[in-house]
Amino acid sequence: MATLPSQVTEASPPDARFAPGPGASAGGESAPAQGAPAFSPLYQQIKGLILRSLQSGEWKPGDVIPSEFDLAARFRVSQGTVRKAIDELATDNLLVRRQGKGTFVATHAEQHIQYRFLRLLPDTGDLDGQGPAERRIIECKRLRASAEVARQLGLRTGDPVFLVRRVLAFAAVPAILEDIWLPGSRFKGLTQETLAEDKGPMYALFESQFGVRMVRAVEKIKAVSADPDVASLLGSQPGTPLLSVERVAYTYNDEPMELRRGLYRTDNRHYRNELS
Repeated sequence: MATLPSQVTEASPPDARFAPGPGASAGGESAPAQGAPAFSPLYQQIKGLILRSLQSGEWKPGDVIPSEFDLAARFRVSQGTVRKAIDELATDNLLVRRQGKGTFVATHAEQHIQYRFLRLLPDTGDLDGQGPAERRIIECKRLRASAEVARQLGLRTGDPVFLVRRVLAFAAVPAILEDIWLPGSRFKGLTQETLAEDKGPMYALFESQFGVRMVRAVEKIKAVSADPDVASLLGSQPGTPLLSVERVAYTYNDEPMELRRGLYRTDNRHYRNELS
């Protein structure tokens, strides 16, 4: 059983900082962090503890988390400190506040979360107006990671990975061709049939079936032209300009979980990103 930490208060000195250790339990017990940097604001410490509970699966996507009052009692801090920690996690899209209902773990199964990482929008109308994406799984196979794929996913060359190729269409018109690499050790049992039968967002499937939640992504974008094979799959002509989007998606603790390379038709769509 983990060791109960000493009380943490607003007046705790900087070297009293604690963070969720490997012995953290669902009951709120946690071992003090070893070698943790000093001078971390208290609300950041609480944010780290909540994040550790999310990472460990104590609260799963879609679950309601304890109230601010209960969390304040659990961590022995003020409700204001807990509120500030939750505010940051909500800003990071890890938690969702619902008026009168509580705070929930964000899930890609929710409508407003589904398109968080999809920035390709129709030139007229919006994503909701065009209906859900129609998916065609071309293949799902297990292979050995190349040096480049291994580097992007934090693996060793030759480690097992899954490669998924699919086409996304809107209103029966192909729009995106994607190649997706996933670590074999985290997605055991993934099959083409599983992907084809599931009608929800792929990231929601990863959450429910494999316990993997994507929390952030980094993308690289450049212009390319369609080769004959790509043009055939996208229903366009060879040489058609396409947008190439390479994404690495991360789960908690900045662990890479997916390498995705997409080719986007832009004849009646555009890539939109809001900066702040």
